[in-house]
Amino acid sequence: MRALTKIVSSYFLAFGFIASANAILPIEKLDAYKGAKAFLVQTKALPMVDIEVSIDAGDRYDPAGKSGLADMTAGLMNYGVRGDRGLLNEAQIADEIADLGANIGLSVSGERAILRIRTLSRKDLRDRAVQLAASMLSSPTYDANILAREKQRTITSLLEAETKPEYVLERRFKKMLYGAYPLADTPSVKSVGTITATDLQQFHKQFYRGDRMIVSIVGDVDSTQANEVVQMLLKRIPQSGPVIAPLPELQRSPVEPLAQREVQIPFDSQQAHIAMGMTAVARNNPDYFPLLVGNYILGGGGFVSRLMNEVREKRGLAYSVFSYFAPGKASGIFQAGLQTKSDQGSMALGVMSDTIAKFITNGPTVSELAAAKANLINGYPLRIDNNRKLLDNVSSIAWNDLPLDTMEVWTKQIEAVSLEQVTAAFQKYLAMDRMKIAVLGAQNK
Repeated sequence: MRALTKIVSSYFLAFGFIASANAILPIEKLDAYKGAKAFLVQTKALPMVDIEVSIDAGDRYDPAGKSGLADMTAGLMNYGVRGDRGLLNEAQIADEIADLGANIGLSVSGERAILRIRTLSRKDLRDRAVQLAASMLSSPTYDANILAREKQRTITSLLEAETKPEYVLERRFKKMLYGAYPLADTPSVKSVGTITATDLQQFHKQFYRGDRMIVSIVGDVDSTQANEVVQMLLKRIPQSGPVIAPLPELQRSPVEPLAQREVQIPFDSQQAHIAMGMTAVARNNPDYFPLLVGNYILGGGGFVSRLMNEVREKRGLAYSVFSYFAPGKASGIFQAGLQTKSDQGSMALGVMSDTIAKFITNGPTVSELAAAKANLINGYPLRIDNNRKLLDNVSSIAWNDLPLDTMEVWTKQIEAVSLEQVTAAFQKYLAMDRMKIAVLGAQNK
């Protein structure tokens, strides 16, 4: 234990030195395999390797009436596989992961499904972990009995979630924001109930293939070893498959009168929950950095933000208030929100709206811009101070087709942002007469 503690301490000291020296480890592009792209950041501080496989198989591909299918397809991949050693059930898979001291996890977002592996870099252990993950990727069994059990668990969770104001608000607001775009739909008791084992098998066959995958690796492996990992992971994956119909474009939130943009959601709650937002930009948009810096000033900077100052500090209307941009590969949104006493909902919404409107019109001050840029730049080393955070960055860069030197020039791009750029970007992409507003649990006086 003491030896491990010393290793971990050395690891963070090493990364602290790297960060302070502004030396960013380079991203290396690996050999393409089975149509998949692959990238590596080699680190030597710990004998560990973190691997991610991003699959273009997110929630946006759920068929009509079967919302939750993408999530269920990924979620059941570690509950039974046909591997090199024959059939493995969920208990055997869990035992193998525990024996390796590894971690293999699956998750799904709107755009992609993600398989992550964390293992010791020693070849025999690494290979066993990768082989197990490869079986999950290529050959899940999708047992009907396990599916029935997991569907019931999911339905129970959904029924419980429907009693929580945060969930009810977010589900309704998401529908308002995305409109006809596939991400407008969220899993329901009905949609989950319709999912069959055949649906899982068909979705997996359609989307889980090399030409829809990106592999990102961070850790104690060189390029030769990393290429071996990629080939081992994808060896049983088909390179391509049937043509998949393109998704519709996310249409910009339209200009509408307030009565059409705002909804009041009745809910028995002591707190009013408020969400406001509209469609915005994808991650590769050239105005990403002006929007990032501007939002830090508006509502992303915690206690130093405009929204926090106006809503909490000056008026005591909420403990917390926030705003953020959530840019993806093909779409993006802006969202702001707060919770307040149910009889203060109207007042809090008014203050939040006025603050955002003034920021769109006038932009930041010179001092606000300087402080925001300094905080973002000085905090950047904390975004890359361990392997998992590095993997997050590498994965985002690869998924969003960003330049491989993005981490190296990130602080320079922040420093280059001007007042005029922030104001122009906010005026270009945000407008108060396009903002959707959802208010849950407020008392109307």
